[in-house]
Amino acid sequence: MVRKVATRAGEFEVLEAGAGSAVLFLHGWPESARAWRGQLAAVAEAGWRGIAYDQRGYGNAPRPAEVEAYDIFHLVGDAVAVLDALGVERAVVVGHDWGAPVAYHCALFRPDRFPAVVGMSVPYAPRGAVSLPRLLTAAGLEGSYIHHFQREGPPEAELEADVERTLRRVCHSGSGEMPEGRYWRPVLAEGQGLLDTTCEPEVWPPAWLPTEAFAALVVSFQASGFRGGLNWYRNLERNWRLGAPWHGAPIRQPSLFVAGARDGVIRMPGHEPTAARLAKAMPGLRGVHLIAGAGHWVQQEAAGAVNAALLAFLGGLEGL
Repeated sequence: MVRKVATRAGEFEVLEAGAGSAVLFLHGWPESARAWRGQLAAVAEAGWRGIAYDQRGYGNAPRPAEVEAYDIFHLVGDAVAVLDALGVERAVVVGHDWGAPVAYHCALFRPDRFPAVVGMSVPYAPRGAVSLPRLLTAAGLEGSYIHHFQREGPPEAELEADVERTLRRVCHSGSGEMPEGRYWRPVLAEGQGLLDTTCEPEVWPPAWLPTEAFAALVVSFQASGFRGGLNWYRNLERNWRLGAPWHGAPIRQPSLFVAGARDGVIRMPGHEPTAARLAKAMPGLRGVHLIAGAGHWVQQEAAGAVNAALLAFLGGLEGL
């Protein structure tokens, strides 16, 4: 079911399936709520109520003009507001890519509303001594795509020049279908844009991204543009500054981490999902699943394996 719900920030388009205790799914960049189509069906069949929505800056969701309107507090606030509008008191929160940090902060900021959390592709790291952009600079990666996205204007112009081409190249280059031994690289050479780090697929679309799903994604970004999603990156330093009260804070709720074994993101500094490091940051950790053959879009590329891990986790939760 698709419906719109009203919040103080504006209307959000929500996808729902099933009935029972709620599972809230948060998409990443550059995606939409429909990235969770396989998981919504699976949790509904298992007796849960699956909920996903296009987040701030995406699709038909609110797209404020100010960069600061996309900080982590607004994003967590949207998740709470959507649950309020749906009459949902508590939900297990599941996030992929940028949706993972939002999910983690939902658990940190509002443990009363989010009793368990699942992160995909981006592991949780408590607030450290410096922000992620400065951490990458210290590691000699000042040419990263994250630094590139801090500039307002040029990234939008590059990505919006041909939306279909942008999404085709990004989806392919982040996937596990890249040639063996090759992974998407997060560092741009001098004068390059993001698309210079990607490549064209030989066959398109892949089995994991049906023609109609990809077409809907293209239409979504043709309508919204890329600025909203890029503004999430432009708040990394602000998020770090405002997050001082949670410095070093672990996530204590039951948690799970899932990623594709061929995901280039988990090879970035600070993103290595070692079980020991994650268990320290997430004392309630109940599993780390690295799915063979899958890349960054793990919940779409390996829906069956992801659903099995997710449902096993949900089945072990009590009192929800």
